[in-house]
Amino acid sequence: MPKVLISDALSERAVDIFRERGIEVDYKPGMKADELVSVIGNYDGLAIRSATKVTEDVLEKAGGLKVIGRAGIGVDNVDVPAATKKGVVVMNTPFGNSITTAEHAISMMMALARQIPEANASTHAGKWEKNRFMGVELFGKVLGVIGCGNIGSIVIDRAQGLKMKVIGFDPFLTEERAQDIGIEKVELDELLARADFITLHTPLTDSTRNILNAENIAKTKPGVRIVNCARGGLIDEAALKAALESGHVAGAALDVFEVEPAKENALFGMENVVVTPHLGAATSEAQENVALQVAEQMADYLLTGAISNAVNVASVSAEDAPKLKPYMQLAEYLGSMLGQLTVEGIGQVTVELEGHAATLNSKPILAAALAGLMKPISDSVNMVNAPSFARQRDIAVSLTAHDRDCDYQTLVRVTTTDGSQTRTVAGTLFGGRAPRLVEVRGISMEADFGATMLYVRNRDEPGFIGKLGSTLGEAGINIASFYLGRTEKGGVALSLVDIDGTVEDAVLQRIRALPGVIRAELLTF
Repeated sequence: MPKVLISDALSERAVDIFRERGIEVDYKPGMKADELVSVIGNYDGLAIRSATKVTEDVLEKAGGLKVIGRAGIGVDNVDVPAATKKGVVVMNTPFGNSITTAEHAISMMMALARQIPEANASTHAGKWEKNRFMGVELFGKVLGVIGCGNIGSIVIDRAQGLKMKVIGFDPFLTEERAQDIGIEKVELDELLARADFITLHTPLTDSTRNILNAENIAKTKPGVRIVNCARGGLIDEAALKAALESGHVAGAALDVFEVEPAKENALFGMENVVVTPHLGAATSEAQENVALQVAEQMADYLLTGAISNAVNVASVSAEDAPKLKPYMQLAEYLGSMLGQLTVEGIGQVTVELEGHAATLNSKPILAAALAGLMKPISDSVNMVNAPSFARQRDIAVSLTAHDRDCDYQTLVRVTTTDGSQTRTVAGTLFGGRAPRLVEVRGISMEADFGATMLYVRNRDEPGFIGKLGSTLGEAGINIASFYLGRTEKGGVALSLVDIDGTVEDAVLQRIRALPGVIRAELLTF
């Protein structure tokens, strides 16, 4: 039975979902870092919000961990590269709090435009400073949106409802998408120069950190107002303070800060700054939505292999997971076979899909093939970290889905190049479920994958099979199945022998010494 740890405060309904689906769960919000390190090795899954920091130290102790589920969008509290290296799927819930966060950004923009917090405090104090709080309208103003993804698009829709003119900067925004959401796509410098209000909705990455630094803030339109409900670190707070004090920036509304929890900050106490304590996702609806979503996603993965909203591996829907599983197993077996037969470092891998296989979600099949291929290099490799392993080793990877008929209803072919050698193996599914080998290095043969198999390439000469069988028999090795193929009469022959037990090295050396043997290896699957 899979076991999950919830180390941050989540809805009780999330706990119920895990248990209803047969997953053991420990609910321990508020765990200290050292406590998490001491127990994480006991769990298959870890469900978190923003408080838990999943560092490399935590992951180092997470021997059996398979999945981390972040109830929310940002995963900056998770060391994703370290998790990927460990083969741990990292999931988030990108849509559960999108509307809530977008609404908060619009609310902050309105509060900033009309100085609502200061006016509220003044009125509560018994003052009636009507002339002091002269605001500005949003109607007709230019809103510059930095980051036009899920939340940014919702903000755009709401701003358009307020009759604002919206321009957007996002390196991944296409002209077609910009037209669909009704905005003008611009470069960052143009946005800074034209916007009356700027709102940020981008993740914190190396390319976005301090995207509003002193240099870029200086490029903004005098009197601009800036809103950040995305991530602390997108704005250089010291530069923003200087621009606020000079009057170049008329005001700022911040829900996130470089250091959180933000008990102290240079911007606190400034009259033209509105601040909230990271409330973007803080509605009862959003909290419930992301908690339930992360529980369902993690349960799906642990029970069926379905992957939703992962940030470090291709997604596999719950519907596709059972369909893909036999193909992934076949691809892993084919990759494993080539990995065990490789002598030099692999330079290139090609996975080809034909027939029904070509109609499926191909990325998980490719990842499975790479996982099998890399297994002889590292026993910790799996389909999550295999693509990363390949990149680290400068292995060129390609995937092709052929829209053509083939001899089998479905076919997966894996080809590797190492040094001057190119090796190809291909397989199909018998009865749509059972992996079967159908081609090895251009030799047609049909073979089931056994747990332990003897691979022998030899010159096609009379009497060889008898000598091989006798050698195995003399060593007390029982043959479960014997599969044969050859290029042509008198050419190169191939034997795959499914055996009970294993073959000791001394026996393998005797097989290699048989007349006509080109190569003999023991393969395990």
